[in-house]
Amino acid sequence: MKHFENILYVIERSVSQQAGLARAVSLAENNQARLTLIEVIPEDMLNRSLAPKGPSADELRDAVMAERRTWIESLIAPHADRVDCQVDVLVGITFIEVIRAVLRDGHDLVIKTAEDPEWSRLLFGSDDMHLMRKCPCPVWLMKPDDKPNYQRIVAAVDVDVLRTVPDEQVLNDGILDLASSLALSDFAELHLVHAWDAPTAGFVGMWSNDPDTTERHIIEGEHSRHQVAMHRMTFRLSERIGEEAYEYLSPRVHLPMGSARKQIPQLVEKLKADLVVMGTVARTGIPGFIIGNTAESVISQLQCSVLALKPPGFVSPVTLQ
Repeated sequence: MKHFENILYVIERSVSQQAGLARAVSLAENNQARLTLIEVIPEDMLNRSLAPKGPSADELRDAVMAERRTWIESLIAPHADRVDCQVDVLVGITFIEVIRAVLRDGHDLVIKTAEDPEWSRLLFGSDDMHLMRKCPCPVWLMKPDDKPNYQRIVAAVDVDVLRTVPDEQVLNDGILDLASSLALSDFAELHLVHAWDAPTAGFVGMWSNDPDTTERHIIEGEHSRHQVAMHRMTFRLSERIGEEAYEYLSPRVHLPMGSARKQIPQLVEKLKADLVVMGTVARTGIPGFIIGNTAESVISQLQCSVLALKPPGFVSPVTLQ
């Protein structure tokens, strides 16, 4: 398993914590990592609790935070012999305080159970999406009823077949490293997906005397270039994890033709995948890279857990001030 040193688990009070907390404890134990449990109490929740003749705002804040800390400590108590854990309770907006904790304390992974809003079929709520967009370290959002061991893991990557882009390569390698290490630890299938397209093929009728043949040759050539790019990526993966581990995993490579926002969710649903590992934001201007609206469109269609990574050099818009 990829080595994490400082894991932050975020309490999501609206759903069960059992599956997410069990995964966080297991990960911390296997990595010999520090584990911090954090809950963020909304400011307006405290304000609504104030009565005209009741306790002062400071007294109420202290009482609520003490009660929540005691409850969180009761959650982690069954695992006390497995991992040392710190508990923290903060007041504010969840995603902002979580990101500030990452910046302040150097966490290298955030784990959180998805909000799962009842009014929508979408798995991920507002704080979840903000974390995936803005948190500088990897964010692992889990389904409330997540399995203790995954059966199928999908790693979604993208490449520029015409040139080597260092930031893109580092991000893709990070996605594959995390996905493969999780697949090894869970004895899960590993599926690699890269959606590609041949946009020029649709215009051959404007200049070709034999548009059908020309279009087929363009599509075949484009497909071949993407196959070669994926082969290079998987070869680098085998070098990093070792030939024996790579042969054990035997990753299945999928190269669907079409837009990522359509092809990736369809493949994930077809495979009944438990986890998708993918990049969410890139600021490198890479043509065709999974960025911004494309990534959010993919994520909004998923009904499985997501592990989201940022590219090298990503700077969160959230600050400590």
